[in-house]
Amino acid sequence: MSRQLVSGHHALYSQLHMTDRAHLDIDLIDRYLKGDIDAFDDLMAAHQDRVFAICLRMLRDREAALDATQETFLTVFRKADRFQAKAAFSTWLYRVAVNTCYDQLRVKKRRRAETLPADHDPADLASADGFESADVRPDIEAALATLNDEFRAAVILVDLQGLSLEQASDALEVPTGTIKSRLFRARKQLAQQLGNLIEGSDPLTPDNGEA
Repeated sequence: MSRQLVSGHHALYSQLHMTDRAHLDIDLIDRYLKGDIDAFDDLMAAHQDRVFAICLRMLRDREAALDATQETFLTVFRKADRFQAKAAFSTWLYRVAVNTCYDQLRVKKRRRAETLPADHDPADLASADGFESADVRPDIEAALATLNDEFRAAVILVDLQGLSLEQASDALEVPTGTIKSRLFRARKQLAQQLGNLIEGSDPLTPDNGEA
């Protein structure tokens, strides 16, 4: 299915702009859909750290992030045939991960009246061994937690995971202009939280804010 050329500019995009990783992912999905379960294991091994990092920063709870990561790959396992090679597999995967986190956050908000366990320590979440989250300063992690879910997702994908505005737009299923607006507002809030708001600058990456 994914080996077939898509029409128009999508085919040109696929041929000229997809990375070696993206092509390898498509090959692994093809093999998995043909019955090669090991191919799915390879796909999961290649992406699970970044998916976990996204989930951890969205949910700020290690166990919840592990659950969300597992649920993300279970969804991909069941629905891999829905992937279309119009963009990188990772973009589709991150969409599934963010939507899974949104679902968990909605459940969490309904249970907000419950008391947190005594050993719950958000400040320690960034220190999980072996995951990319370890390189984010605790003060930035704490500031991220003050953003609403949509703003936080935009910052995580673009500023922390390195997606382009177009890739984040695809992953979050909103227009590129909406991503720009969310980033501008989120970066301003982060700067205020971090106490280093400088007029005309962004706290995480320079020269990319738009109203």
